[in-house]
This record gives sequence, C-alpha cells and structure tokens, in this order.
Amino acid sequence: MTYNYNRLWKLLIDNGVRKTQMRLQAGISTNILTKTGKGEPVAKESLVKIATALNCGLNDIVEITQECEVTK
Repeated sequence: MTYNYNRLWKLLIDNGVRKTQMRLQAGISTNILTKTGKGEPVAKESLVKIATALNCGLNDIVEITQECEVTK
C-alpha cells in the first residue's frame, strides 16, 4: 500500500496552518508528523485526530492506494 499525504499538506497551506500548530491542535506526537512526512502509514486514530482538528474528512488528508501485482 502507498500512503500519500499531499492532500494534508495542501490543506495546511490553504488554511495558513503550520505543521507544528496542527500537531498541537490534533494532539499527535512528532513521531506521527514525521511518519506522514515520509509517506509512512499511521494509525487510523491519529488520522481521525488530524481530521477532527482540521474539521475535514479522512479523504481530505490522505490517499491510500493498493499496489496490484500482475501475474503472467
């Protein structure tokens, strides 16, 4: 699976919110913020906290895609 948080970064920029401000409002650790910056998976609970702090849905902050294997 691939995790893309570009929607989150765009939302922060559009609203003039810094990553640190969002982290404090959402009550998440710096480790979670680092994982999102690296495109790594984070717990759904953390994503819900971020979405709640930004007053948006999960689809507004993360895009998760499944990689398909092609067999011959």
